[in-house]
Amino acid sequence: MKSLGFVEVSGVVAAVDALDIMCKSADVSLVSWERKLGGRLVTLIVTGNVSAVTAAVESAKESCIKKPCATAVIANPHPETVRLAELSAKRLEKKANEEKSDKAPEKKPAEKKTTKKTKTDK
Repeated sequence: MKSLGFVEVSGVVAAVDALDIMCKSADVSLVSWERKLGGRLVTLIVTGNVSAVTAAVESAKESCIKKPCATAVIANPHPETVRLAELSAKRLEKKANEEKSDKAPEKKPAEKKTTKKTKTDK
């Protein structure tokens, strides 16, 4: 059974630390993350089976460099809750793709060098 785990922590560094702790302590995967207030408040959303998500969230609560502001585990989430998490993930993916395409250098087509043959060229 899939479940969702939420950890809200103050600061991006603490959020990365919490995610690392969660992924190392249990078999969970990142669904998405939301940054609010310019990254001062970050919500991580992970998924996995109920026991893994519970263990991951508890590990983050105990070991994170900052105490999380809020945590939650939703076992067997309602389809609308899952849809909300998926929308967040799609928005994050879209933003990442846009940033990637902005940073990619444009490839210019190679110019063919042509030389005109004159009467003196043989």
